[in-house]
Amino acid sequence: MSPVLPLRWRWLVLLLLSGMLGGVLHALHFPAGVLLGCMLTGILLSLQWGQMNLPKPFFMLAQAVLGCLMAQSMRPPALSKVLADWPLFLGINLLVIGAGGLLGWLLVRRKVLPGTTALWGIAPGAASAMVLMAESYGADARLVAFMQYTRVVLVTAVAAGVAHLAMVVTAIPATPAVPDPITNLQHLYHLGATLLLILAATAAAQRWHIPAGGLVLALVGGTVLQALGVLVIELPAALLVLAYAVIGWSVGLRFTRDILLHAWQALPMVLAAIAALMGLGLVLALLLVLLAGVAPLTAYLATSPGGADSVVVIAATSAVDASFVMAMQLVRFLMVLVLGPRVTAWLAKK
Repeated sequence: MSPVLPLRWRWLVLLLLSGMLGGVLHALHFPAGVLLGCMLTGILLSLQWGQMNLPKPFFMLAQAVLGCLMAQSMRPPALSKVLADWPLFLGINLLVIGAGGLLGWLLVRRKVLPGTTALWGIAPGAASAMVLMAESYGADARLVAFMQYTRVVLVTAVAAGVAHLAMVVTAIPATPAVPDPITNLQHLYHLGATLLLILAATAAAQRWHIPAGGLVLALVGGTVLQALGVLVIELPAALLVLAYAVIGWSVGLRFTRDILLHAWQALPMVLAAIAALMGLGLVLALLLVLLAGVAPLTAYLATSPGGADSVVVIAATSAVDASFVMAMQLVRFLMVLVLGPRVTAWLAKK
């Protein structure tokens, strides 16, 4: 192993390499290039020099920013579509969650991983919540983290690659903006209100220890306030870039040598299970295209079994129906968050 640099130098290297790799991917028009670059850099440096702990408030703030990003697309027309097509949203997500439970049960029966670890590790979506809850039910949190974040990394990387290949870039003529003092004041008001919502959601999530609370509270609060006409969510590009970077680091920096060495023997079966879950997502995407007339890339991202936060970033930076993708991911995220621990605990007892 290479000599370990002082912590401040490691953070500096992380920032520099993330900026370089994220910049290259962004220049190549990769959706979520910043997130992907930061995630890959975090994995490499974590394996090289050991784990670097990202301050938890940063992660919760980034989740709250993404919650506002999701809420931005959940305007009344999008909500009406979800309510009108609720059997579609419910059925697709039940199939994905059920497939995850079946794959986890098969891994447990084959004793690929100790105890009930595989059941928690393969649950699609709500990765951070599954890791937090798994240990209290007797599972090995390190291996659960390994399975969850391996799935997130693979699904994110594949989804970003697919979006990059499928994305059609259309040039829209730019129209010169005319400064308007009233518009500027309204913009500042909504920007300040959005930042206040992000801070309030983060503080409440910390205070009440809500899993993925920053994302959930900002999403619910932003959606309600937006539907009531009280708030227009404003998210500066710089704030989104910072949030993408923090989400990427939070995933990448969790990969340690100990976790990978501990899980090496189980890796082929874990990868096979993840590939099966991704394959099911692809089949469901094809069904959406053929039966519901959804655009292929939109359908693929909507059924992708990755982390909701990662897929949301890809959808927001791709030529897709972002409201449909975010609604599908949101419904699954909430279903996994509410039902996942109960179903997994029940299967574990069986």
